[in-house]
Parts: sequence; structure tokens; C-alpha cells
Amino acid sequence: MPRRARAAVLREIGRPVEIEEIEIDDPGPFEVRIATAAVGVCHSDLHFIVGDYETDLPVVPGHEAAGVVEAVGASVTHVEVGDHVITCMSVFCGQCKLCITGRPHLCDDPTTDRPDGAPPRLRSGDTALGQLYHLGSYAEQMLVHERAVVKIRRDMPLDRAALIGCAVMTGFGAVTNTARVQIGDSVAIIGCGGIGLSAVLGAVAAGAHPIIAIDLHAEKLDLARAMGATHTIDAGNGNVVEAVRTITGGGVEYAFEAIGLKRTAEQAFEMLAVGGDAVIIGMVPEGQMLEVSAAELLNEKTLRGSNMGSNRFRIDMPALVDRYLEGLLPLDTMISRRIGLDELDEAFDEMRAGRLARSVIVFDQPSRAGSTGAESSPGGV
Repeated sequence: MPRRARAAVLREIGRPVEIEEIEIDDPGPFEVRIATAAVGVCHSDLHFIVGDYETDLPVVPGHEAAGVVEAVGASVTHVEVGDHVITCMSVFCGQCKLCITGRPHLCDDPTTDRPDGAPPRLRSGDTALGQLYHLGSYAEQMLVHERAVVKIRRDMPLDRAALIGCAVMTGFGAVTNTARVQIGDSVAIIGCGGIGLSAVLGAVAAGAHPIIAIDLHAEKLDLARAMGATHTIDAGNGNVVEAVRTITGGGVEYAFEAIGLKRTAEQAFEMLAVGGDAVIIGMVPEGQMLEVSAAELLNEKTLRGSNMGSNRFRIDMPALVDRYLEGLLPLDTMISRRIGLDELDEAFDEMRAGRLARSVIVFDQPSRAGSTGAESSPGGV
């Protein structure tokens, strides 16, 4: 039987999201309905809300989430009612060339969507609602394909698990999966929000040195140092590229841009040593072009992107959960504040100002009956 849930709905670009009650369909054969426990407020959603990237409207944004399985379709095999899960926007088909050659994070096969003519997963009255990144996590419940979720340990706090669903996987994975940083490699990270701080953690895990964190805000630079950065640079105080070159004696082997701006992406390339790699993690707005010195390419410098940390999320995310529970992934200090769904637009305003590392929406829901009649709840955070 379809359920009703409160959700944030984007109906007009450049306007605040609207918090309203929507209807969520029963799970299809390969679908999972999840009671959302927590969802991080991520800059990727803001890009779509302000129009930097296009999406069909109306849509429920949100993608960095964790929760508890409430109901499953008849053909679901990966999870069952009561399982704790993280969602991931790297939904994979498991059959295309990208999937079977080890790059499921790049899969864009539509077989995980409902077929044409089928009822929508989400609706508001008679209007179908889209799900940003196939998820739509700014909602009390989610209805997603089973290949958008991974089961995790029940002793993992779900508000911290939500961060692994995007920020941690994206930043940590950009260092360890995309760039494959090695022990002793020099690293610079531009931007110390949730993704940049996660890149710092990835650099620490890889054994990089030095690890240079760059930001405009002293509080974020303090966090970066606490998480293992060996040097910090105030981006508002002088030439960032020259500062990096001074620290390293000529430039870094790896630079990671975690903001999504044209100028900072170009700076990442400019601060490279000979043979260095600049990895752009941030979402530079659609239509913008980056300019780099063609002559520097003769020094075998590389400019490349990273999509969700080049993840294999059903392997990587449980491993990151284990790292947290073993005391090797300090996520507790990354959460700047916990908020309710009604405070989402305020959290986006704070994000624009660059004041916080990560806000997390925490849902307080009663237990619900799953499809088998068993009771399940979102669990403690």
C-alpha cells in the first residue's frame, strides 16, 4: 500500500525547496523502501537548485543518506526488512561494458529506472515527482532500486553513515581510487568542506606527505589539521599556488579541487610539480571551460575528473564503516550541526557562506511495519 511522507520538493529553479507531503508507491520487484534516518546536506544538490546543472522538475533532491529497510520487492536479494543501509547515487546495472570492466560508478544504463508507462515511484497529487540521482533523499522515506543501496553493520551510527554515502566516498575515493596516491606523495587539497576533509582523510590513509589543506575559513583549516593535514593555507592571504610551491619546493604531485569553481580548478593544475596530477572533484558549473597552459602538458602534467571517488560502493562503503568503528576515520567532528527537514534552506544558505563542514538532517520516525509484517525503525543516530 502506498505511503505518505514529508519531503523537500524542488519545483522552480532558483527558488527554495517546498516541504510537503508526498505519496510513495509500493516497491516494485527490484525496489527497496527505506525509512530515512539521516541525510547530509551536499553542495551537489545546491548546484541543481540554483541551476548550475539541469534537471527535470518537479524533483525531490538529496542523495547522501542512510536508513533502515522498511519493505522490499519480491525479487530483491541484497537486503531484507530491518537491514541498515547507505544509499549511493552510483546506481549500477551490473551488465553494461562499464560495469563489467570495473567502472560501475560510471554506469548510466536506464534499466534501474521504472519502465515507460509504469506508475511513478513518487507523486504529489496527480503529478509525478523525479528523484535526483535516482534517490530523492530529502524525504522521510525513499523508494529506490536495490542496486542503489549497500547493507552495513547495525552498530554504525546512521548520521555518520550518511556522510559515507557521498562526501566521504567522494573525497576519500578520489585520493585512493582515482589518483591512487602512494606513501610519500605530496598532496594539496583545495576546499575543506565535507568532501575536501574526506580527501584529507584519504591522503592520511595513503601515507601522503606533505598534505596541504587550502580554504578561506580558519575553522575549516583547523578541522583539516585535526584530521591530519600537515600544512594549511589561508586562500584569502596571498598567492595560493606560490604558497604551495614554497612548501613543497616546486609543486605537489597531486592536487585535488573540492569546491567546483573554474579558478580553483585551474589553480589545482598550476600548483603541480612535473608529472603531477590535478583531480577535479568539485562540480564546475555546466558550460564553463577550464584553461590550462598547453606547454605544461609537455611536462606530463594531467588534468582529470573524479566521479564519486571512482567507487565500488558495495565494497568501499562497508570498508569505510569499518574504518570509522576502528577509530581510523574521524567523522564525528565533520558534522557541524544536526537539523530537521524544515531547516534545509537555512542549511543551503550556510553552505553558500562557506561557514560549515556538513549539516545533517536527522529524521525522528516511529517504527513502521515492513512488507513481511515485521517491525523496523530508522535506528538510533
